[in-house]
Amino acid sequence: MRAVLTWRDKAEHCINDIAFKPDGTQLILAAGSRLLVYDTSDGTLLQPLKGHKDTVYCVAYAKDGKRFASGSADKSVIIWTSKLEGILKYTSWSVMSSLHLHLPFLGLHKTVRVTATDKAPKGQGGRIDCLRPSVQNQPGQKHNDAIQCVSYNPITHQLASCSSSDFGLWSPEQKSVSKHKSSSKIICCSWTNDGQYLALGMFNGIISIRNKNGEEKVKIERPGGSLSPIWSICWNPSSRWESFWMNRENEDAEDVIVNRYIQEIPSTLKSAVYSSQGSEAEEEEPEEEDDSPRDDNLEERNDILAVADWGQKVSFYQLSGKQIGKDRALNFDPCCISYFTKGEYILLGGSDKQVSLFTKDGVRLGTVGEQNSWVWTCQAKPDSNYVVVGCQDGTISFYQLIFSTVHGLYKDRYAYRDSMTDVIVQHLITEQKVRIKCKELVKKIAIYRNRLAIQLPEKILIYELYSEDLSDMHYRVKEKIIKKFECNLLVVCANHIILCQEKRLQCLSFSGVKEREWQMESLIRYIKVIGGPPGREGLLVGLKNGQILKIFVDNLFAIVLLKQATAVRCLDMSASRKKLAVVDENDTCLVYDIDTKELLFQEPNANSVAWNTQCEDMLCFSGGGYLNIKASTFPVHRQKLQGFVVGYNGSKIFCLHVFSISAVEVPQSAPMYQYLDRKLFKEAYQIACLGVTDTDWRELAMEALEGLDFETAKKAFIRVQDLRYLELISSIEERKKRGETNNDLFLADVFSYQGKFHEAAKLYKRSGHENLALEMYTDLCMFEYAKDFLGSGDPKETKMLITKQADWARNIKEPKAAVEMYISAGEHVKAIEICGDHGWVDMLIDIARKLDKAEREPLLLCATYLKKLDSPGYAAETYLKMGDLKSLVQLHVETQRWDEAFALGEKHPEFKDDIYMPYAQWLAENDRFEEAQKAFHKAGRQREAVQVLEQLTNNAVAESRFNDAAYYYWMLSMQCLDIAQDPAQKDTMLGKFYHFQRLAELYHGYHAIHRHTEDPFSVHRPETLFNISRFLLHSLPKDTPSGISKVKILFTLAKQSKALGAYRLARHAYDKLRGLYIPARFQKSIELGTLTIRAKPFHDSEELVPLCYRCSTNNPLLNNLGNVCINCRQPFIFSASSYDVLHLVEFYLEEGITDEEAISLIDLEVLRPKRDDRQLEIANNSSQILRLVETKDSIGDEDPFTAKLSFEQGGSEFVPVVVSRLVLRSMSRRDVLIKRWPPPLRWQYFRSLLPDASITMCPSCFQMFHSEDYELLVLQHGCCPYCRRCKDDPGP
Repeated sequence: MRAVLTWRDKAEHCINDIAFKPDGTQLILAAGSRLLVYDTSDGTLLQPLKGHKDTVYCVAYAKDGKRFASGSADKSVIIWTSKLEGILKYTSWSVMSSLHLHLPFLGLHKTVRVTATDKAPKGQGGRIDCLRPSVQNQPGQKHNDAIQCVSYNPITHQLASCSSSDFGLWSPEQKSVSKHKSSSKIICCSWTNDGQYLALGMFNGIISIRNKNGEEKVKIERPGGSLSPIWSICWNPSSRWESFWMNRENEDAEDVIVNRYIQEIPSTLKSAVYSSQGSEAEEEEPEEEDDSPRDDNLEERNDILAVADWGQKVSFYQLSGKQIGKDRALNFDPCCISYFTKGEYILLGGSDKQVSLFTKDGVRLGTVGEQNSWVWTCQAKPDSNYVVVGCQDGTISFYQLIFSTVHGLYKDRYAYRDSMTDVIVQHLITEQKVRIKCKELVKKIAIYRNRLAIQLPEKILIYELYSEDLSDMHYRVKEKIIKKFECNLLVVCANHIILCQEKRLQCLSFSGVKEREWQMESLIRYIKVIGGPPGREGLLVGLKNGQILKIFVDNLFAIVLLKQATAVRCLDMSASRKKLAVVDENDTCLVYDIDTKELLFQEPNANSVAWNTQCEDMLCFSGGGYLNIKASTFPVHRQKLQGFVVGYNGSKIFCLHVFSISAVEVPQSAPMYQYLDRKLFKEAYQIACLGVTDTDWRELAMEALEGLDFETAKKAFIRVQDLRYLELISSIEERKKRGETNNDLFLADVFSYQGKFHEAAKLYKRSGHENLALEMYTDLCMFEYAKDFLGSGDPKETKMLITKQADWARNIKEPKAAVEMYISAGEHVKAIEICGDHGWVDMLIDIARKLDKAEREPLLLCATYLKKLDSPGYAAETYLKMGDLKSLVQLHVETQRWDEAFALGEKHPEFKDDIYMPYAQWLAENDRFEEAQKAFHKAGRQREAVQVLEQLTNNAVAESRFNDAAYYYWMLSMQCLDIAQDPAQKDTMLGKFYHFQRLAELYHGYHAIHRHTEDPFSVHRPETLFNISRFLLHSLPKDTPSGISKVKILFTLAKQSKALGAYRLARHAYDKLRGLYIPARFQKSIELGTLTIRAKPFHDSEELVPLCYRCSTNNPLLNNLGNVCINCRQPFIFSASSYDVLHLVEFYLEEGITDEEAISLIDLEVLRPKRDDRQLEIANNSSQILRLVETKDSIGDEDPFTAKLSFEQGGSEFVPVVVSRLVLRSMSRRDVLIKRWPPPLRWQYFRSLLPDASITMCPSCFQMFHSEDYELLVLQHGCCPYCRRCKDDPGP
């Protein structure tokens, strides 16, 4: 950092304060009783302003640049416009009356008289009128204290003016001053960036932070009290440093900070008092942290307050009052403190008679300018690097600060200084950065391989990488040299550091011991490490006298490489150490051969030069705003680029512009084409590897291919991933391995790939391969050219040509011509494909009939297309011609021509399964399930028949088609019964039979319940719904079948019971419903029914009570035993339509009586003799049997059913009725109903006890009906309502 004096002036009095106009064009100084206005560009005094009667202590400019204010020892504040006119004057809180402002302006004296109203009452702000000319003086009261400081709010432009005992806040909008007392003399003040808080520095060492209304929110008590007056304070203008300060605070606790973000402080602070205890900051070790991008744009309501007191310390505080870090000792009394360049640095001046530059955390960096007296004020010009200094003796100095670039570069690692005390190491390829905090002024930086050297004012730090990884960015301290050095240049090697001091080079070990020293003839202008083994590295040194030397750190003797007439400015050596590039003081780039000392070439307009580290013959140099790239001895390629070239690695050029370095990706196209023009393919490939576009790679590949440099062409095509040309090169290499050496043939193949067909044909012909030219032209459909290369009428070649021509016709959408050509060429398959794709049935038939039956492939293709084109008859004709019966069967099945399929199956039984299985599936898909079952049976696929019915049943239940579900379950049961004839599956299938029969009965009954609850109109009588509900309630198993709702059953039962007078049963049903989940649509009806049923008697109507026809016992409506008699346990037989209990009793045949014998005995219908038959009850372990026994002398009624009318059940188990032969002979055929089940089931016999009441049994499903009901249902539906057997169908 250097400070250059721009201009200087001297006033007659002490410079008490300075303020810049926000745009930086004007400078306002408080000197004596006047304000001095300067032009900052050249130091011209523009205007002296006189309005105060005593010394002016302070001045401040508003942020908007429209006005500024000055405060004086005469206890008044004057508001001035940017045009240097006074517009308002007031004493601190009461308006001053009658004051004339004499404003010399442009050589004229203008008098403005200030008039004010009377003093405001005590405790209230005074009202201020704008200045008006020619107003009479009025007596007024003045404040007793001088104005010490003034400050404008940066947002609201509210003016704070402070005196020894109080301070006031004034704004133009309010036209009033609010007064606030102070406990001590206020010396300085400063607003926060957002204008929310005002900090006041007092003589007693207290800092008071107030809000916009003047209320104290935070009070900071500094150590030392009145012995350490707060002389100057300033808020950091950039809140982005909050994260930095938070890091620094934790660094004092020896924590490593990585990626911390700014913490929000509430805008409304609670009142707090802080007492800070600071001490001299101890020396800390430099720390390394990741320099990832941070969020610098966070809007915060707080800032950092820098405080300078006359305890000779500088401190920093958060808005909350918490101290950040420790106090920094100054060793002088500070009089002014201000921030420089948006808060990155601090300017401090005072009794040491100089202005010093500090870092934002208080580390001293250097001196801006030494003065002859105390520095009373200093300020930085807005948005620039200029600083103005005001001294006690009236001196005004205007300096420009110049920050030099301190950096180092090695290959792709660049280290540079940041914030004067930090070092950032940047990886130019990966863009990774790492920050090393040194907390002292960084003077020099050097980097080499894994070493980094940093020179600080009193020491040199040597760092090394943690690992050998090329991408590693973590450094650690290796050595420290605690010694002060003065040097112009610093270089680091693996084990040494090199110091350059004018003409002398010193080699020091990392322990600080000087090992070697070289004295040069002239000043050293340039030095660079060019590599070498550790401890034996080589240095390239350029002198002002034009001498260039190579020095090894382990050798005392320098080697003179060459000497030129002009001074050296920049140097670099090629990768092979054979060439040397020099930039001299005349901006000329000269390239020498090191061995012969010969000047190879030179180029003008160069300020820096660098060899490509990956290519020996390439270098670049910059100058005049251009980047120049030179390859070998070719002309220079130029493009625009700002900055200095400092490195060249592959296709990346590292350019230093102003203070930053960047990696510029530069395509190497121009030098590559220079090599291609000279057919130097390998060299061009090396250049391309440094970085060219895909188009350049392809051009290189093509040029190398035409030049028959297949190795280079192959590498280039791999780069662009062109598999087509790679296959060509691979085939040529294979042919060369087999001994082919005809380059014309190879080049012809290359030309054909490139589209140069005529040149390729000429080369084919010249090499004696006309057939290849013919093949090429036919592939390209260039048949006219192909005919020129036909041989002596070879049929194969002619056929090939016709086929190719047909392909071409096909591709150009001329299909009929293509078909004719294919047929003439014998390519029937392709002709058939075209006909089939276009739907030309007639042409397909002609082709099929002309083909021989031995040509199976085209015939089969013909048949396939005819089948697709809906011409099954012609397809069948083709299959018959081929003799392909299996395909013929498949054709009939697919086209559903079942009669032809069955006829073919009769002739050829081996195709039976192929016919009946698809037929059954087709019937099932068309809801012809009975026929489908028969078809499955014929195909021997009983399992498939069951699976189809099960799926249909599940679908019917899911869709609430319970009548269909009952029908499907009945069909399933009969299917299982049919399968049960197999002894191996008998037990399993019989179990399924009974299960499905039971489900069929449940779903058949539930269908009526579902219709009643879902449809608005019911087709069933209340008695029928009542009987069905009771039947289902008694029949439902514990696990309710899918789709059946107990709620609907109970709801129907309760509703019909109430309607029919079964109130007790209705009440029971409603009670049961209370324990179930009720749908919303039934909720209201059920709740209403539950209430109204309570008003009914607690009994059931006797007319509804079911009667057991065996024992004549009346059974309750709610039977816990189910659908059996509570006395004799005889199962009830229900009508399948009305669900009344039928007057039937089931009886069983005596052991030894077969079904056929029983039928014959019943059919005899002989009159019964009167006998005295007695009942014999036989009990065993498994059952009880009631047997009717004949006696020779019995003369009573032999009918067991009549005799049973007085029978009393003796136990809890059911006793079946077993009849003998005699009883069978006595029965009438019309009174007996027989369920003639197929085997393996036995027949079931039922006796009607009321012969006059007719009962009809369906011969298919064996369900019982009242005859009138059955006839009516058959008339309505045309079939049995249960099994859907048509009335005209014969019985089973």
